[in-house]
Amino acid sequence: MIKAIFFDLDDTLLWDRKSIKEAFAATCKIAKERYGIDATKLEEAVREQARELYASYETYSFTKMIGINPFEGLWGNFPDNHDQFKKMKKIVPTYRKDAWTLGLKTVGIDDADFGYELAERFPEERKKLPFVYEDTFDVLDSLKKDYRLLLLTNGSPDLQHTKLTITPELKPYFEQIVISGDFGKGKPDPAIFEYALSLMSLEKEEAIMVGDNLMTDILGANRIGMKSVWIHREQKACRTQVTKALQQDVANVAFNPQERTEVIPTFEIQKLGELHQLLDDLKKVKL
Repeated sequence: MIKAIFFDLDDTLLWDRKSIKEAFAATCKIAKERYGIDATKLEEAVREQARELYASYETYSFTKMIGINPFEGLWGNFPDNHDQFKKMKKIVPTYRKDAWTLGLKTVGIDDADFGYELAERFPEERKKLPFVYEDTFDVLDSLKKDYRLLLLTNGSPDLQHTKLTITPELKPYFEQIVISGDFGKGKPDPAIFEYALSLMSLEKEEAIMVGDNLMTDILGANRIGMKSVWIHREQKACRTQVTKALQQDVANVAFNPQERTEVIPTFEIQKLGELHQLLDDLKKVKL
């Protein structure tokens, strides 16, 4: 019997991709107004430079394990509770400036001071633009009546708490909040799922994981034999093998290439609201 639901945060409850997209648009608009350049091309260039720079740092393996992507590095802060976070804290100011400065160069603008200005502006824009999916609160309101809720998210503790601070309505729904940067390992590592279960004093059969990422949320649940629900709002290919569409997800998690590459969720939905019927059906059958 399902007693608890574990939710991923980014792009499951919070629409993080939209927040990042809108923050890029607002920041690149400043460059368009200053130099008349194509804002879309600048965004593409900065994203590419950010990925390349991020992968070049000695902290890259750690960020993959914890689950912090390059664009979070462009706006998030990092704590002092771990040697690797301390290194990231030192790296990030230069990383941000270089990503924007090199992006500007790619579109023909050589202006390091302006690169710094944009690097400082992007975090401000991101913090002003928290987006929550339209069905998130209605679903949580309904589910909390019958289920215990836990938030299981990858990322830097400071960064994830910032997201919850700028969307303060979310936090009270959850009995426990587990962040990979606090725990020391990220999804899909089985240890963080086992830790979450232990916090709730639950067996794996008594909880279900809901998330958007096959290679973290679903793979991690699979590894410990926990039921999972893959929410794919963008209508990605269902029950897919790792393809080009998932390469970016794979690049940002600790993934063993020897492991079976087909990641199959227990259930699939396209809207959070579909959870109601799914859970009702589960009460009627024994899986």
